Amino acid sequence: MRSDFTKDKNIKVKDVCKYFGKTQVLDHVNMECRQGEITGIIGRNGAGKTVLFKIICGLLSLDSGEILINGIKRERQADVLPSVGIIIEEPAFLKYYSGIKNLEYLYMINHKNNRQYLESIMEKVGLDPKSKKHVGKYSMGMRQRLAIAQSIMEEPEFLVLDEPFNGLDSHGVNEMRELFLELKKRGKVILIASHNSEDINILCDNVYSMESGVLKVLR
Repeated sequence: MRSDFTKDKNIKVKDVCKYFGKTQVLDHVNMECRQGEITGIIGRNGAGKTVLFKIICGLLSLDSGEILINGIKRERQADVLPSVGIIIEEPAFLKYYSGIKNLEYLYMINHKNNRQYLESIMEKVGLDPKSKKHVGKYSMGMRQRLAIAQSIMEEPEFLVLDEPFNGLDSHGVNEMRELFLELKKRGKVILIASHNSEDINILCDNVYSMESGVLKVLR
């Protein structure tokens, strides 16, 4: 599939280590995420997945190793990855505003304003853009759908999604799986972490496991 793209995008993690004090939380991690593929990491809470995702996105610095974006080494490791949609930990929304209002405020940060487009994004993740219901009254599953909408609304090249199916019922999980497979076909670089092996097995082209900061190739 990747041969159809004019320019391959990728993320390479090379020999990355991270310590918090004297505790090593990432132990010489190596991984590659390629365009038009979904890369998955499975592991229990506390295994190091979220720390790795934050380092990839530039939200945390690393102690050794390197991150390459499209073959170029990131010189300042704490710089935020460009053109990325992120779900890491529970997203922060304005709880007294509707879902569409939250997306509008976030979209306007980059001086963009297109309500009709944002309504279509909400519909894509299964939310009603006409609803005036405040996000503070959303169920966990609805907040997760809104977080996915936020992560894809800027058409990013990269998606880094930590437990993107949290709070979703089986119908919602199936809908979001279909969405991610559609984004894969459109050439996105997608990295997903989940504690659910079924999500990983269904979606992912490349699968890793993580335990105590050590990443191992499963397939």
